[in-house]
Amino acid sequence: MPTIAHLQKGDRAIIKEFSIDLVPLKLLEMGCLPGNEVMLVQTAPFRDPLYLNINGSFLAIRKETASQIEVELIP
Repeated sequence: MPTIAHLQKGDRAIIKEFSIDLVPLKLLEMGCLPGNEVMLVQTAPFRDPLYLNINGSFLAIRKETASQIEVELIP
């Protein structure tokens, strides 16, 4: 199953599932929840961190955290 870390710039996806123990509470508060749409806006050098748009909220997360959040790509 692909994760947020697998997205390329401009890709959109729907968050499927993740382990709540591995994802910081702050991300949940910012809308990083199953069923929400995520789009990769930009990456920093060396692809870490990733700059995302999640339901209109812009945030940056580490690639390590992004690899824990499974998504379903939107064609």
